[in-house]
Amino acid sequence: MLLRRFLLLLAVLASIAVGTVAAVVQPFVSPLPSPPVAVDAARLKADVKHLSVDLYPRSYDQFDNIERAARFIHDEFARSGGRVSYQDVAVEESRYRNVIVRFGPDTGPVRVIGAHYDSFADVGIDTDDARGYSPRTHTPGADDNASGVAGLLELARLLGRKPPAHAVELVAYTLEEPPHFRTGHMGSAWHARALKAGGREVEFMLSLEMIGRFSDRPGSQRYPLRGMGHLYPDRGDFVILVGRLSDFRALRRLKAIMAGASDLPVHSINAPPLLQGIDFSDHLSYWHEGYPAFMVSDTAFLRSDTYHQASDTYDKLDYARMAKVVQAVYAIAQRPGAD
Repeated sequence: MLLRRFLLLLAVLASIAVGTVAAVVQPFVSPLPSPPVAVDAARLKADVKHLSVDLYPRSYDQFDNIERAARFIHDEFARSGGRVSYQDVAVEESRYRNVIVRFGPDTGPVRVIGAHYDSFADVGIDTDDARGYSPRTHTPGADDNASGVAGLLELARLLGRKPPAHAVELVAYTLEEPPHFRTGHMGSAWHARALKAGGREVEFMLSLEMIGRFSDRPGSQRYPLRGMGHLYPDRGDFVILVGRLSDFRALRRLKAIMAGASDLPVHSINAPPLLQGIDFSDHLSYWHEGYPAFMVSDTAFLRSDTYHQASDTYDKLDYARMAKVVQAVYAIAQRPGAD
């Protein structure tokens, strides 16, 4: 009798363990193949370089440059043939701008794909530079997040050549970085609130948050919890898709689409915000409004040693694999609502 109870307990514990892994890691997802699309890796590199070098720094305190970045994104969106507009973001006496381009019909559920174009600045550090900033205080922001914006620009070009059958909205957000990080001042918070106020149905939102750093070196990938190393690779050679526990089914489908778009490994995680990094981007703003939202990322500071550093420069990124991330997101943008 005692043995039977012990075996039953082991079975229950095993079932819980398997269920937990399935809920968190999303194993055994069958890829949903999609037609290949040509993503211009050289153009991705040129856009990241322009944003992180020519438009440096793109931080909230350097208003002229952040405005130049907004105009650059607007012009590139306009060249794609989509319907382009600005959205004002008011913070005290300052006016910043989101940049939006729309494809497909104006009605029906919309798929929102966004990336923030501002870069990190530590204005509390003194600098001897006459300009009032230097790479020590104001990061170039190549991976964070010129990479996401470059991906957004390439998506606009691809969608312009083949408009989707459903509504897709690409948004370049202002003010994701501190001091506005995780506040109602974020550009994404303004956009999410506007969608809610307008009664717009959102199929899902996808945040492109740092998509350019990859490594095949063993031990190059870190995790916020030690045990996660048993569930995920120790090499930073993959892209990750992040979502809430409540969006399990939707994340599973998005993962299948991404996995079927290229040979780049795609991993995923459903987890509560208590896990470090789960809500560290613009998708958080849409969670606040009750919308399903996800993040696509190279895992940021869990992989990169250049996060918020002067060394976050365009020459550190892997544009070939970054192009595969864009392929995967394009497949999500184009995929019909049901298979």
